[in-house]
Amino acid sequence: MNNLIKLIDGQARIIHDDPWTLISGHEADLPGGPLILPLAQWRERQAVAGAETSSHLAVCLAPDDEPESLTPWLGVLPLIALEFPSLRDGRAYSQAYLLRTRLGWRGELRAVGDVLRDQLSHMRRCGFDAFAVRQDKSLEDALKGLAGISVLYGPSVLEPRPLFRRRG
Repeated sequence: MNNLIKLIDGQARIIHDDPWTLISGHEADLPGGPLILPLAQWRERQAVAGAETSSHLAVCLAPDDEPESLTPWLGVLPLIALEFPSLRDGRAYSQAYLLRTRLGWRGELRAVGDVLRDQLSHMRRCGFDAFAVRQDKSLEDALKGLAGISVLYGPSVLEPRPLFRRRG
C-alpha cells in the first residue's frame, strides 16, 4: 500500500515497503501476499480456518460494520483497517476508540480511504497508528498533520485523563 505513515515507537515514519494490499470489492482472483479484505470476504475465508488459527489476512471494517464481531479473532488478527469513505463520515473514529478501549485491541489500526492531513491528529487521539493517506496528497505534508495538537484537554486513547486530572 502506497502513501502510508506509521507510528513506530511514537514517531511518525513514511513506509515505502508496506506488504499489505487493500481489496475493496469481492474479487474472485486475489493477488498473492498479505491482504486486507472487506469484512464479509474476510469472514468467508476465516470461517474455514477457525478462530484459533493465526491469520495472514487482515480485515477492513466499513463504517456500518460492528467491531465487536471481531472479538473471537482479536488475538490472531495481524491488522485492522477502518474505512473513511468521505471526509464527512466519521464513524471510523468511534470504531477505533471502541477497539482500543473496550475491546483492548493492541495491534495495528490503519485508517484507509479519504484520509487527509487535517484528520491525522484526531485519528491518532482515537487510537490509529497507521494512516493510508489519499494517493493524490503529499506524505511529507501529511506528516505535519500528526503534530497538530500539542495539548489534549479531554480524554483520549493516548491520555485517558482530562487535563484537570493531570495537573499536579
